[in-house]
Amino acid sequence: MKEINYLEDMYVDGYFPNFLVDKIRDYLKQVVQLIEGGTYTLETVQEALDNAIDKIFDLEDEFDEHDCSLETVARESIAETIMDILQYYEIDLDIETAFRKWYE
Repeated sequence: MKEINYLEDMYVDGYFPNFLVDKIRDYLKQVVQLIEGGTYTLETVQEALDNAIDKIFDLEDEFDEHDCSLETVARESIAETIMDILQYYEIDLDIETAFRKWYE
């Protein structure tokens, strides 16, 4: 099974400060902790993903302060990491549903 590489494209792109990417990674790892806890449902995983995305949006001002933004590369890297998590743990959520908060 493929290993989860958190936000790989964001880490290799000098546009994104690593300490901000680390914060996003930590939010996504909270979702993984829920899953690894063993008592989850699709609804609780979705709630955890929604919460993580809300926290990521809360970082927008910090990204702006460092002359970067949560644009296409960031969005794609976050989505790819979420897909990897769902596949790794065999969670049956499609990416559009899992990433729904991004599009509200």
